[in-house]
Amino acid sequence: MGHAHPLLRPEDLIVLEGLRSKGQAWIVGGWVRESISGKGDTDVDIATTLHPDEVQKIFPRSLMVGAKYGTVCVRLEEEVSGNQIWEVTTLRSDGSYGDGRRPDDVEFGTDIEGDLSRRDFTINAMALEYPYGDDSLIDPFNGREDLLKGVLASVGNPSERISEDGLRILRAFRFMDGGSEGIREMDDSLSDAISSSLEMLDMISNERICSELSIILSGNRVNEIVSKMEDLGVLEYISGSLLRKSECTLCDDLEVNLALLCREFDGNGGQLRKALRKELMLKNSILDEVCFLHNCREEMMSTGSGYLRRFAAALPEQRKIRVVEYMGALGRDTIAFSEALRIIGVPRAGLAPLVNGDDLTRETGLPPGPRLGMLKGWLHRRQVEDDLVTFDEVIQLLGEIDWEDSDPTEWKKMEWP
Repeated sequence: MGHAHPLLRPEDLIVLEGLRSKGQAWIVGGWVRESISGKGDTDVDIATTLHPDEVQKIFPRSLMVGAKYGTVCVRLEEEVSGNQIWEVTTLRSDGSYGDGRRPDDVEFGTDIEGDLSRRDFTINAMALEYPYGDDSLIDPFNGREDLLKGVLASVGNPSERISEDGLRILRAFRFMDGGSEGIREMDDSLSDAISSSLEMLDMISNERICSELSIILSGNRVNEIVSKMEDLGVLEYISGSLLRKSECTLCDDLEVNLALLCREFDGNGGQLRKALRKELMLKNSILDEVCFLHNCREEMMSTGSGYLRRFAAALPEQRKIRVVEYMGALGRDTIAFSEALRIIGVPRAGLAPLVNGDDLTRETGLPPGPRLGMLKGWLHRRQVEDDLVTFDEVIQLLGEIDWEDSDPTEWKKMEWP
């Protein structure tokens, strides 16, 4: 007797029942995989015998962006589910993959087992009948057994699967991470196929490679997975030998991990930025953090009070966390540093300068311009380092500097390091 799966929501049932009113429909992909582990927080993707235009007739708000390849983004009425989306894909039996990414011609099929045979890994090649019953799981490649044993294996011949889509090389490493289930062990034949098919990565855009790499480098099993990527030659192939794992211990922060993998790069942060931009299509915000960390790699993480106060005042919170994580991985004593930082706290006068540009013009007669700006920066740095709390204490520092004639580029400004 069929009934609703306990992890399905009422909106999911509306979509499934709508499709079943005109054809057949199965839940496929990640939701099936996760539900076997008792989790239902993954998007519900659906395979159907209906063609895209038939799906749109049932759900008029559907987005037809992937309709050429059989995929429709189904949306219900806004008051039912907002702009939530279900990917509904017509069963397929593909033609050839001329570009290693998309099929040259899509042939729609009628057979769910045939559709599952096109998928990448056995744990992703399961489907669930609806309504749900004891025999609802369609699992022609023993994906459930592999999932429970913690094995990552290809559907059929792994070299063929990779030749259809080079991105599957990186997806293999992503799916090694079993979350709370631990690390999945990659099947030997899949490992061999990856190491002998690296040129398939040339077919994949840098953006797609970066997207998968970013997921991998933000995961909980990153050390084992990146070591495997290095062993099979993937890390060097996608980065032109910029990224090296060897002995370093990674964390779960993407930017810190990228900086650690680039720690042997012989050049400054700006030069590393150019090299990374050439090899990988990373966002500017990520490059900013990686290059900042790279420029810190020689820092000894002093516990002097002025150094600590400047660290506390000059950096945003997230960057402070990353610096400590990065420097700790490089072998610095960040436990002593963090404890000293906690004890000294933030500067008593807060983070803002006590003396502004107008004050300085009035006190020195300097007109607005670079010299005045650099002088203001030097005073702010001294204010923070010496933990000054009054306007007069800061202004008195003008007696310690030849602010009229010395080279202002030699005045240290408020920054860390």
